[in-house]
Amino acid sequence: MKTSMNARKQSGRVDLVGAGPGDPELITLKAVCLLEQAQVVVYDRLVNPALLQHCTSSCDQIYVGKRKHCHSMPQARICELLVTLGQQGKRVVRLKGGDPFIFGRGGEESDALAQAGIPCAVVPGITAATGCAAATGIPLTYRDHAQAVTFITGHRKGGKDGKTDINWRLAAQPNHTTVFYMGLSCLNEISQGLQYHGLSASTPIAVIANGSTNKQQEVIGTLTDIAETVRHAELPSPALLIVGDVISAREQMELTGHDEQIDYYLESVSQ
Repeated sequence: MKTSMNARKQSGRVDLVGAGPGDPELITLKAVCLLEQAQVVVYDRLVNPALLQHCTSSCDQIYVGKRKHCHSMPQARICELLVTLGQQGKRVVRLKGGDPFIFGRGGEESDALAQAGIPCAVVPGITAATGCAAATGIPLTYRDHAQAVTFITGHRKGGKDGKTDINWRLAAQPNHTTVFYMGLSCLNEISQGLQYHGLSASTPIAVIANGSTNKQQEVIGTLTDIAETVRHAELPSPALLIVGDVISAREQMELTGHDEQIDYYLESVSQ
């Protein structure tokens, strides 16, 4: 039976792929396989450029990265682009920093693809919270310090006041770790809000920029002094905030984070 022209146009697919937190060695094998097969890669700002080396020379690479108040392409247009590429019969990898479904707008993109009838699968990635925590030796959960962890976006919502839309009751629970994504610009508001809603002023907080990479910077303090300490350190955005007693636990665990011996091992097995 001959395949119709319309069927061929509908034969494309778009895979939403997590690139991990920044270290290019933390991407999954499945993600690498998809990059090697991709005809088009649509990638974000926080994707390590080294990952694009897995693509073939004929693969089209489309940058759709976003900075605060500076989007190379609005989200609605990105969704339209993915649908269009799928309808053209392309094999597309939508490469997103961290994990597609954790503050990665993956839900919106997968919904747009589903409505257009474009086959889509999701390949999870190591999200910034687990990647940065591991790189700094902070256990997000630890029996004596935290029995639960919550991920919250610290991004300011729209409106005249420009305030965050944070569930403070959830964020300020005892025996709990709270991780704020995109919270550097409102760090002072977050630290004051957590104290107002019940957390001790001495609660430890870590602020991590470029986590898991060779440019990683971290500042550790308490809710009372962290905003001033970070201001002096001049940490770049975006940065991740980890709040809770688990930060104190890392000292007694003596974790080292990155290990050059791991790099040596990876180089040897890839040759």
